[in-house]
Amino acid sequence: MKVLLSGTAGGAGWPEPGCRCASCAGLPSGHRRALEVIVDGVVRFPHGDLPRGYRACAGGLGLVCPDGSRLLHLPAGRTVPTDGPAGHDTARHDPARYDIVLIDLLDRPERLGDLRRAGLADDRTLVVAVGLDHRVRSEEELARRLLLWGALAVPDGTELEIQPGQRSPALPEGRAPWRALVLGGSRSGKSAEAELRLAAEPYVTYVATGPGGAGDGEWAARVRAHRERRPAHWATAETTDLVSAIRDASTPMLIDGLGTWLAAVFDEHGAWEGDRAPVGERCDALVAAWRQAPVRIVAVSDEVGMGVVPATASGRAFRDALGRLNERLAAESEYVALVVAGRLLEL
Repeated sequence: MKVLLSGTAGGAGWPEPGCRCASCAGLPSGHRRALEVIVDGVVRFPHGDLPRGYRACAGGLGLVCPDGSRLLHLPAGRTVPTDGPAGHDTARHDPARYDIVLIDLLDRPERLGDLRRAGLADDRTLVVAVGLDHRVRSEEELARRLLLWGALAVPDGTELEIQPGQRSPALPEGRAPWRALVLGGSRSGKSAEAELRLAAEPYVTYVATGPGGAGDGEWAARVRAHRERRPAHWATAETTDLVSAIRDASTPMLIDGLGTWLAAVFDEHGAWEGDRAPVGERCDALVAAWRQAPVRIVAVSDEVGMGVVPATASGRAFRDALGRLNERLAAESEYVALVVAGRLLEL
């Protein structure tokens, strides 16, 4: 299969004519044209007639070519098809995987995780981002996200040659960091950034370390907003036993967050006014578990070094303990970043 991407943008192109947003203003006119896909020089997909030997699938979103290679186009607003390229229900049978997926990843990137979870895409599938537009602020930010998700973007006019069942040489090399620590102040966007890092994974365990919000309507609303923002297929574990959670993990893990975990540890050991040695022991154990993490793991923590000095001894003790924990985990992490006003500063 040869796939010519004459255009890779959304319907209005990128930049969008007449748009003055920061994303569009930074690009020359016609940088990316509206999506246009031509397969083997004879099929204008997904809207053209199919010559003999070509077969549509997945409700018209998929294409099976004469050589057996398979293509899926998943535009914005469309859910992952339940019938695979072999034409059967993925919930009831082992589906055939697609060789190339053209997907709007700026619209709910977790749909790529759904595809992988269903067996419709794997590490041999070439995932190409299309429908690109000013929903992302720059080509550089787009490339950063796609590397995390195991996908790529190509310039308009690129022709890709796909061999059925074989890993494409165009797939990005390398892998995302095994341990990532995301720091930030209150309402900085740190949780959203951490979630974005794992958005395209087929299986993720979200470890919530804070209270559920019983009796506190405002806190419950915050918890609900976080839950609704996460992909529906993610599993959730509410625990402060992070050592066991990390040690027993079998899928990528997101911990949100270390500040609420440490506050719970202070509570459990009566350390606000009493002996704080047990808190240090719990931190030691967490750092040891983090160092030996068996799965890809992302943790969110509060950056405590930029605020005023707490007025109480217990407040200062908490600040110091969290600051030391952040420093120790950062030393054991392949990736550390600070989020400020939704912008990422890699450290």
